[in-house]
Amino acid sequence: MNMASNTLTDIPGLKVGHATDLARATGTTAIIFDQPAVCAVDVRGGAPGSRDTELLRPDKTVQTVDAVVLSGGSAFGLDACGGVSAWLAENGRGFLIGAMRVPIVPGAIVFDLLSGGDKAWGRFSPYRDLGYQAAAAASADPVPLGTVGGGTGATTADLKGGIGSASALSATGHRVGAIVIVNAVGSATIGASGHFWAATDEIGAEFGGRGLPSPLPADAHALKLKGARPENTTIALVVTDAVLDKGQATHLAVMAQDGLGRAIRPIHTPLDGDTVFAAATGAVPVADYARDMAAIGFTAASVLARACARALYEATALPFPGALPAWKDRFGTR
Repeated sequence: MNMASNTLTDIPGLKVGHATDLARATGTTAIIFDQPAVCAVDVRGGAPGSRDTELLRPDKTVQTVDAVVLSGGSAFGLDACGGVSAWLAENGRGFLIGAMRVPIVPGAIVFDLLSGGDKAWGRFSPYRDLGYQAAAAASADPVPLGTVGGGTGATTADLKGGIGSASALSATGHRVGAIVIVNAVGSATIGASGHFWAATDEIGAEFGGRGLPSPLPADAHALKLKGARPENTTIALVVTDAVLDKGQATHLAVMAQDGLGRAIRPIHTPLDGDTVFAAATGAVPVADYARDMAAIGFTAASVLARACARALYEATALPFPGALPAWKDRFGTR
């Protein structure tokens, strides 16, 4: 099976679109499913911001979603889901209730309000329009990474964050992909070395090929934190082409969270809102649930860890005074 782009769009049946507002140092990313997809969520951070995550619980009536939104803007950014819903409604998508269709669009946000740019937008924020633009721009092309879409204003403790994505084929033949906004209170790199914590999962030189430092630097386990305010959060979506129900997708989201733990330290703090969605397009049957789920979840954790490192590796610094440097500014391409 071809996983050529090493991004989420290697999973058939979905499209990804970005809307970037560099002047405001923010943006929105929309993942649009060609057909409604089973979706679940796992929330581990202490300060989450989300929309419609409650309906993703296995006991709730709605079984599928039309799209997932990952946005900047903190609570303002939740308006982006409305813009994506508007685009979906115009295109005849949504949960059928009588003669009406209601698009199902859960989403999560990161806090980027202090990353620079002009946030004096007046009465209404730009996120509804950004959501519509992201949905309209969605395509099956390889996903642009770094300082784009919902990752435009993302930062970490010491380096510019951003949007990352990766994909892989599980041992059971199921495709698995991840897309993530890394805006963590912690760090994705080991001490001051520039080596990524996710190095054990790297394929080729997708984020520099540096591997792990040997020996580990003296400051490898020193605590690095962005600040003492809830201006953080890493949010992600993992997708598989397997046939899963909502309960099984929930377990996939739980397993995928391990990828954040392998890529970012610390993670799931009271100052983060770490949220991982998991979706299944249902194209490939599962022969043995326990065995196949172990393989799919194992792969999901790995692709999410890789996506986190790629977010920093592909990022560029924002053009504002005091902006954090990008990984490539500090450490070069390798």
